Amino acid sequence: MKTTVDIPDKELADAMKFTRAKTKREAIVTAIAEFNRRRRMAYLVKYSGSSSSLMTPDELKKMRRKD
Repeated sequence: MKTTVDIPDKELADAMKFTRAKTKREAIVTAIAEFNRRRRMAYLVKYSGSSSSLMTPDELKKMRRKD
């Protein structure tokens, strides 16, 4: 999708440096993808340890010893 956005030069330069992008578009797409990835991970963290159907480390060790 084409969009016109006024991005401060310093912020864009930093994004290009940190992403090692060769083009402005690549830097912006990479930065957005990374932002989204981090948000998804933060969202999933709240469910960490909340499943009762997963094995405990001790149960896993016992199961492995049987083989």
